[in-house]
Amino acid sequence: MQRALFGDFAAALRDRTGLNAGLSPGLSAGRLRTEILSGLTVALALVPEAVAFAFVAGVHPLVGLYAAFLVGLITALIGGRPGMISGATGALAVVMVALVATHGVEYLFATVVLMGLLQILAGVFRLGKFIRLVPHPVMLGFVNGLAIVIFLAQLTQFQVPVPGATDGAKEWMSGWPLAIMLGLVALTMAIIWITPRVTKIIPAPLAGIVVVAGLVIAFGIDAPRVGDLASIQGGLPSFHIPAAPLTWETLEIILPYAVILAAIGLIESLLTLNLVGEITGKRGGASQECVAQGVANTVTGFFGGMGGCAMIGQSMINVKSGGRTRLSGVAAALFLLAFIVLASDLIEQIPLAALVGVMFIVVIGTFAWRSITIMRRIPLTDAAVIILVTVVTVMTDLAMAVVVGVIVSALAYAWNNATRIHAKESVSEAGAKIYAIQGPLFFGSTDGFSELFTPADDPPSVIVDFGDSRVVDQSALQAIEDLARKYEDMGKTLQLRHLSRDCHRLLTKAGQLMVESDDDPDYAVAADYDVRTGVFGGGH
Repeated sequence: MQRALFGDFAAALRDRTGLNAGLSPGLSAGRLRTEILSGLTVALALVPEAVAFAFVAGVHPLVGLYAAFLVGLITALIGGRPGMISGATGALAVVMVALVATHGVEYLFATVVLMGLLQILAGVFRLGKFIRLVPHPVMLGFVNGLAIVIFLAQLTQFQVPVPGATDGAKEWMSGWPLAIMLGLVALTMAIIWITPRVTKIIPAPLAGIVVVAGLVIAFGIDAPRVGDLASIQGGLPSFHIPAAPLTWETLEIILPYAVILAAIGLIESLLTLNLVGEITGKRGGASQECVAQGVANTVTGFFGGMGGCAMIGQSMINVKSGGRTRLSGVAAALFLLAFIVLASDLIEQIPLAALVGVMFIVVIGTFAWRSITIMRRIPLTDAAVIILVTVVTVMTDLAMAVVVGVIVSALAYAWNNATRIHAKESVSEAGAKIYAIQGPLFFGSTDGFSELFTPADDPPSVIVDFGDSRVVDQSALQAIEDLARKYEDMGKTLQLRHLSRDCHRLLTKAGQLMVESDDDPDYAVAADYDVRTGVFGGGH
């Protein structure tokens, strides 16, 4: 199991690099260039986001940048989907802020370590497979809500500090500064749109950033720049054991946060894995991604990072720029580290407008525009789920939206199945009345099941045929027990027919109706069963 989950490290670099070529000798010069330039584009866009999320969590910007580097590097090497980008995210930052404000950043580092360990356990026990239970309407609502969240997050770049304010208050741009900002954003988007029609040598987002940054720097245009957020200059991350006491009290403090962060991180990562998989045509890797996220966060907690998870926006930038192998993710992480250690002065000169323009293009590409046109053609419940998940994503967070969407979809499914149960009635040659049940029998359909029968009007012998039905749970067993009792009280015989073997086991395990049957062990589907005598009859 460990080999399947963690993989051989050399194989992670050689055989599982996306396109079966990640870092292998067969990697062409063109592919190598595309992967490295895609990584550079992602790294440039990561800087302001990592800084912004660090501010949200209430920690130093370098705490966010180190997390983006370490989480991005480790998941790029051993993650479940080549092309995915991970780093510090807003979904986790909003949970961290309360812990940091109450107990300090050292408790955050300890929490991130525990979060990583929980995610590793989730991967070892293959809990990632449950992401397949997320319905398609939930996915549509998720990406739509995400696109809106990314868009709204960029609007903060259109704010400037209030002159003379000492509390960090900000106000919206107006007049000429706003016009310059909007013009640069529009120029970046136009370059991104035009570049693929001219050349595919350079990723379009990178072209947009380079051209606009060059114009701003060359002409000295007064526009907000990365350095206005905070200085990103720093050294290499160093090993650091979290300075939180190893006591039961500490565990009581950090465990609830660690569980929430682990769950949010895995949900967002696995949904990103599915989304990238749809674009790149890849499948699987959920458990491996859980382990990779866990290892990344455990290591990050020991190197002064705030932890993280997959970043859908950055992953979309990478994939749309041509990144398909692990090399692009590794390059993004290494470029980010180089920015911190060697090139902070240069990166701080990049105009925020260029990065905002890139993210607006991501918004346009992420939003599932088709979901609007199909609203009238899909079931009303599915349309409602898309809208609900979109709204909850914007109002709360991505993980909560997915949970709400899955619950609502499950309830809708249960209700639809509850209304499907019915029976076809007939009379056998021996005069017994036959109820041929159709539709599943479970907790939601037990009332409808009971209403199908008329014990007082039925003949002395009644057969219930489950050939087109299925007994699902304990509520169904109880419904059969209640029905049997009604017929028994009236002195009538009730037989169950065509129960599958798993239903036999359920009924036997319940200990209410069934006894060990002597029917043929090769019996494929069912046997007649007399609920009064507890004996199986002939096979059908």
